[in-house]
Amino acid sequence: MRSARSKGLGEGAGGPLPCPHLLLLQLLLLLGAPPGVAGGSFRPVVIVHGLFDSPSDFRHLRAFINETHPGTEVTVLDLFDRGASLRPLWVQVEGFRRALAPIMANAAHGVHLLGYSQGGLICRALLATTPDHNVQSFISLAAPQMGQYGDTDYLKWLFPRHMKSNLYRLCYTPLGQGVSICNYWNDPHHRELYLNSSDFLALLNDERLHPNAS
Repeated sequence: MRSARSKGLGEGAGGPLPCPHLLLLQLLLLLGAPPGVAGGSFRPVVIVHGLFDSPSDFRHLRAFINETHPGTEVTVLDLFDRGASLRPLWVQVEGFRRALAPIMANAAHGVHLLGYSQGGLICRALLATTPDHNVQSFISLAAPQMGQYGDTDYLKWLFPRHMKSNLYRLCYTPLGQGVSICNYWNDPHHRELYLNSSDFLALLNDERLHPNAS
C-alpha cells in the first residue's frame, strides 16, 4: 500500500498528476451525468484519503476533475488526517460514515465515492455496513483490499525494530489492533493468528464467523 504523500500530491495545483490519478481521471470520464438531469450536471464526487494524507494532498485531483467536468462538487473528507489516520479502522469507518451522510442526503441522484490507498479499504467497509447509501459508483485506487504483507518506508519509520517477518507479534495483539495498519496486516505465514486476531479485515472478508456475517 502506498501513501499519497510519497507521490507529491500536495505540490502546486498546476503540477502533473501521478499515474494512479491519471487512471482515476479516465475512470471519471466514463461516469458522466445522470440521465435526465437538466444542464448535464454531474453527481458529487467524494474522496477518502489514504494513510498520512489530508485533503491538501488531493488538490491536483480536484482541479483536474473540475477542469474535465466543470461545476462538479468535489469533497475530500477532512478527518483522520496525517497521524490520525493510524486510528483503528472501524473508528474511521464510523467517522467517515457520519461525514458522508449529509452529502448523500443532498444528492438526489447519488454520489461517486473514491478511496485512495487505506481510504479505499475504509470506503469498502463503509459501503458494506451502510445498507441505505446512494453511492452510484465506488472506485478503490491502490487499496490493500486483501491486506498487506511487505516492507514500505512508513513501516520502517513506524516500526523500526520490526521486520515484516515478525511484525505479526505486534499486530496480532489487542494493542496492535488499535493501529490502522495492523487492522489489515495479513501475514501468510501466520494465517491462524491473523484469522483469530484481526478485528477488521478478517471480519470484512467474512473469513471469521461473526454476528453480521452473511
